[in-house]
Amino acid sequence: MTGRERVKAALTFSSPDRAPRHLWATPYIILLQDQQYQALLKSYPMDFEGVQLNSGSGDDAVNTMKTTGQYTDEWGSVWEVGEPGVVGEVKNPILANWSVLETFQPPWDLIQNREMSEVNRTCEKSDNFMLSDITARPFERLQFLCGSENVYLDIGYGTRQFRKLLEMVHEYYLEDISSWCKSNVDGIFFMDDWGSSMSLLISPQTWRDIFKPLYRQYCDIIHAAGKFAFFHSDGFIEPIYGDLVEVGIDAINSQLFCMHIEKLAKNYKGKITFWGEIDRQSVLPFGKPNDVRRAVMRVRRVLDDARGGVIAQCEWGKNNPYENIETVYKAWAEPIV
Repeated sequence: MTGRERVKAALTFSSPDRAPRHLWATPYIILLQDQQYQALLKSYPMDFEGVQLNSGSGDDAVNTMKTTGQYTDEWGSVWEVGEPGVVGEVKNPILANWSVLETFQPPWDLIQNREMSEVNRTCEKSDNFMLSDITARPFERLQFLCGSENVYLDIGYGTRQFRKLLEMVHEYYLEDISSWCKSNVDGIFFMDDWGSSMSLLISPQTWRDIFKPLYRQYCDIIHAAGKFAFFHSDGFIEPIYGDLVEVGIDAINSQLFCMHIEKLAKNYKGKITFWGEIDRQSVLPFGKPNDVRRAVMRVRRVLDDARGGVIAQCEWGKNNPYENIETVYKAWAEPIV
């Protein structure tokens, strides 16, 4: 099977020859550990490829991550990078004061001037499953624009300004996803981090009232274009897992080890593809290879039954030893024990 065939078989529960492999390497790894990164890819070729648009204003973030300092994102908020290879955090959100909202506009030019020809050529030349760049992230974008504390207060009070901004952000992301759906990518990637290590960040009902309808629209557009919907969320999100299945997400990347893996498998196996992952809070940074192998086997015992519905994915962060990441993919190739 090609990578594209393998991933599609996993997504449709059509018995791929093995679980597809996917590695998320953080900027730190790509910038500062490239030799090890390339060695891993040579030993364990991945079944996914990401595609990026032509160079643009986002280059400021990439260049700053090579060193340290500040940059202004495409929406106007100022970020600070404290160490090379780390994304950083917003220090000066452009809408920290609602007075700016009257004249604020999303960066529509990024969509209107988008050129997909290079993306399409890359897709045509590859046998791997092609995943879009990150598209919609409405909850996170609101925090980048306003500051997290302000967003939680506005959700609680349901302010007029919050509703106006959310509508504006959602409209932008509908266009963003629609644009990507016209390209040759196989899957559309959107995300929001919804959980702490132990609970959802807002009540499940509030999430269902405000954000679930947005996600449903994203999935409807993606499926109408004949593509697959890929979603990521950090943290404990068990209370909304069923909702994510219901709105039509095909593959979900979540921190399984923050939740009850066996319970998730019992409730949702065969209904959604589990797109990783392996514990990056404890096992990958602090464990030994045997700990990593046990973690992979725990996931495989409940999810990897050869029908599909699971992807061998993990994130390689700054503090993860090479041998632990290598062990992840070794363990996915071994018999299940």
